[in-house]
Amino acid sequence: MLDDAQILKQRDRLGALDVAAELHAQISREIPVVNEDHDGRELRHVIVAGMGGSALAADAAKVLLRDTLPIPLEVVKDYALPAYAAKHTLVIASSHSGNTEETVSCLRQAIKRGCQIAVIATGGEVVRIAEQHQIAFAHIPNDTQPRMGMLYNLRGLFTLLHNFNLLSSSWLKQLDDAEPWIARESALWCKDIPTKRNYAKQLALIAVGKTPVFYAGSLMAPVAYKWKISWNENAKNVAFWNYFPEFSHNEFIGWTSHPVEKPFAVFDLISNLENPRILKRFALSDKMLSGKRPKSTVVPLQGETILEQMLWGSVLADFVSIYVGILNNVDPTRVDLIEKFKKALAE
Repeated sequence: MLDDAQILKQRDRLGALDVAAELHAQISREIPVVNEDHDGRELRHVIVAGMGGSALAADAAKVLLRDTLPIPLEVVKDYALPAYAAKHTLVIASSHSGNTEETVSCLRQAIKRGCQIAVIATGGEVVRIAEQHQIAFAHIPNDTQPRMGMLYNLRGLFTLLHNFNLLSSSWLKQLDDAEPWIARESALWCKDIPTKRNYAKQLALIAVGKTPVFYAGSLMAPVAYKWKISWNENAKNVAFWNYFPEFSHNEFIGWTSHPVEKPFAVFDLISNLENPRILKRFALSDKMLSGKRPKSTVVPLQGETILEQMLWGSVLADFVSIYVGILNNVDPTRVDLIEKFKKALAE
């Protein structure tokens, strides 16, 4: 089915696979910063406020920059900022549409508390507020769904952190350098590549009809979360995720109480850059849970650096989940019920 061009065209009417084929270009896309001037105040914390796909890049950045960023970075997925957010806190409000109510709430609180503020958005209310208050904002293109705009968002986040003198421009160069390689890799997952040579299609066939559970080590935990989100919105399936070593302390035993015939597809997203103790936990878990859960499918994340592996795994997530959506005979692009839910909230 996944090699039938007519079926792909019928079930992917809005061209999600075409969007996925161009995701690599987001990595090196220059993101303009409007109102880039700031007062140069001392910054002691960074908070990124965002929800869903708009927070994915911040989750990734928290791992990527943990040995680089000179101050703590926290990701807030809620209506309220923590109590410490004040004058010396940089609050970055991230909302693809610009209208996410939780993010707008945090932005308004940041203004009242006198925080240093920036915005990442395509437009909407947060940009209107940014223009009104002369707040710096990274203007990302409005040509994709939020979950598939993670790489725009990451580029915008790095650009803002550089603008506020918290991040070297070398990180932007690393993104530029990675883009041609990601382009070559993702070309192997496109719809015209047959299943026998297409890793993304092969993974989709393993997963279809089952509930996926994604595991990663602590370095790649944001990638596992990305797979979960992509599955929810592209494939229209419930999905779960967790990370090691936390898995070993609770969820591990949860697999043992019922027969192995469970309707799950387990995926281990493995990075060779993880702590060796985490890699040992993966191996031991697979061995000790044999016969108690479905055999895990190992996805070895490719790349020489943490950044490259995150980019590779994130783009692969979109391809695989779109193919699962096509197998499920659902539109991978549309999320009508989410939009209906947001409208109902606003009433």
